[in-house]
Amino acid sequence: MTAGMTFGNSAPDASPYADEGPYGTPVVHKKAGLTRRGKIAIAVAGVAIVGGGTIWFQVHSAAVAKDEKEAAALQIQMKKLELEEMRIRNEQASTDKKAANASAEKIQAAVDKCVKDSSGLIGKGFGSPSRGEVVADCKQQYETTDGSGMQAAGSALDAGNAGGGGINSPALLGLVAGGGLAVAVFARKGKKADA
Repeated sequence: MTAGMTFGNSAPDASPYADEGPYGTPVVHKKAGLTRRGKIAIAVAGVAIVGGGTIWFQVHSAAVAKDEKEAAALQIQMKKLELEEMRIRNEQASTDKKAANASAEKIQAAVDKCVKDSSGLIGKGFGSPSRGEVVADCKQQYETTDGSGMQAAGSALDAGNAGGGGINSPALLGLVAGGGLAVAVFARKGKKADA
């Protein structure tokens, strides 16, 4: 048999002396691209990346929603603390104003009594005091005796006319900051317990 000829089902001879062509053995070009195994590996990696990204996005979205709820709850708590502090200030101002009014009424009653008792001296003759002098003397006598009551009345009127005091007082800021810190600590402990 000659090299390269086949009869029937027999395989051609792999003869070392087969026709190689003028430039040596022919180069067999492989088809460019991935093998089946490489394509499967890329498909599995793609599915893993997409699945992992979807799960991460859901977990991240849930964490962001939870953080937003906690921030909203913290803001509500801070507003409640501010309202409570304003209510306490209003009650204190009301109590101070009532005390100042009661003190002013006592002083006025004492001044009226003094003027009534001294009314016999008014206009009795040359050098006798006038009604205005008697009233001024009585006011001076009772206002200097109870100066603390007048100071309380003045501070109560100042507090009542101030229109809310001021939100930037150190006590209020400390109270709000302490409440915010407590809520943040409890929220963090709750987050750790959930994980």
